[in-house]
Amino acid sequence: MADEKDSGNGSIQHPSWDRPVVATIALELGGLALSGLVALVGWPFGWLPDTSLVGVVTGFIAIGPAAELYSGAGPPRRLAVVAALLALATVRLLVTAAVNRAFPALADPGVDILLGYLVALPIGVAVLAWFLARANVA
Repeated sequence: MADEKDSGNGSIQHPSWDRPVVATIALELGGLALSGLVALVGWPFGWLPDTSLVGVVTGFIAIGPAAELYSGAGPPRRLAVVAALLALATVRLLVTAAVNRAFPALADPGVDILLGYLVALPIGVAVLAWFLARANVA
């Protein structure tokens, strides 16, 4: 992999799983900032972005680290992708249910789904990175 480094004593240090997760969180925040700017521009004209649109835009912006991990990984990628998608779906459902239970009277019902997705995406990337790093070390 491109991120492998020689530590000087002959051993190779493999990339850490936390860098893609931090990059995903930073890109999510950037996507939310972009959506916030769109909302501020559209608000005087009576247009606010739908929460599903915010989720899609943020997801497309934040998926870069996962795509780089996938493209740079070796052959046993399918199990890592399945595990990451299962983690993403499970965490999203759990957070959505928790937000819906904690705040039952939200003005927009899509907010709980958006929050579930925003929390689940870095966890899915962490699972993907962990499985890929584990498969490439063995």
